[in-house]
Amino acid sequence: MRVVGKILVLGVIIGALLLAALYAGGEAWFSRAGPPAKSGTETVVLLEHGLGVNAIARRLEQAGVIDNALIFALWTRIKGEGGALKAGEYAIPSKASMAEVLDLLIGGKSILHKLTIAEGLTSAQVIRLVAADAVLTGDAAATPPEGALLPETYLFTRGTTRADIVAKIRKAHDDLLLDLWPKRVGDLPFSTVDEAVTLASIVEKETALAEERPRVAAVYINRLRKHMLLQSDPSVIYGITKGEPLGRGLRQSELEAKTPYNTYQVAGLPPTPIDNPGRASIEAVLNPPHTNELYFVANGSGGHVFASTLEQHQENVRKWRKVERLQAETPMLRRDPGELRRAR
Repeated sequence: MRVVGKILVLGVIIGALLLAALYAGGEAWFSRAGPPAKSGTETVVLLEHGLGVNAIARRLEQAGVIDNALIFALWTRIKGEGGALKAGEYAIPSKASMAEVLDLLIGGKSILHKLTIAEGLTSAQVIRLVAADAVLTGDAAATPPEGALLPETYLFTRGTTRADIVAKIRKAHDDLLLDLWPKRVGDLPFSTVDEAVTLASIVEKETALAEERPRVAAVYINRLRKHMLLQSDPSVIYGITKGEPLGRGLRQSELEAKTPYNTYQVAGLPPTPIDNPGRASIEAVLNPPHTNELYFVANGSGGHVFASTLEQHQENVRKWRKVERLQAETPMLRRDPGELRRAR
């Protein structure tokens, strides 16, 4: 019996040693460099939701990023990670070991795609961008209200739906306003978030220069306080084209038409935003600088000249008219009519 017992103990020891050797060998195999990428420095592999360990291993082998699907699947289960693999689109580095591939799939480090929404786009224009993105899936659903989206660059993984990204853009807008609205200065000439966004949408269209946004916002806020007409060309254009490029200058008849968006004829803010303003424009109208400025006109170099009195403004307008004439006489200096701002 003692001999039998010793044999059993010896057998257990040998078995344990063999298992340890097999594990060490498997670990070495699992950690050794994998196949080189067929081209470039990485291989992109898409793993859809619902794939099991064996299917994932076969997909990786077919893509050429591992050299043995059976070993990958077996070793993944031995490590107890069979249920930790995440679906996604992965960029597998050339010669990555199976261990490195497994880490990528456990970490869910999918490729991030991006969608950039520029400041000043209308909601319809944003939805067209979303619809045109080849990585997103599904329909974008209805066009959100004007001013309900936050211009920004959004990151997403393959498989994200258009409805999901639109919801994300709307939530970013709502979250920003929840943060900024309580921090606004007192005595603003509007009382609601919607009115703030409407004014910010006008500021967004009036200047492309970030440093000018606070001054433009201050001009309009000063005008609202004095019950002056806003006289915003972009607002008038929105009433005509719903924010699409007009492609020409405004006609006198259009400036004289009494429509809801014609701020040359109707006092106060237009009924809705005219685009989706960015954070800087929203911040500018909620925390404008203290100025006495009531007017601004283009300066011919992409910016504006500001004035506190009508006399100063009229002199600035005369200077701008000279620039306009020069631009008309010199083709190389002509600018897109949509970039020119009327004298306020």
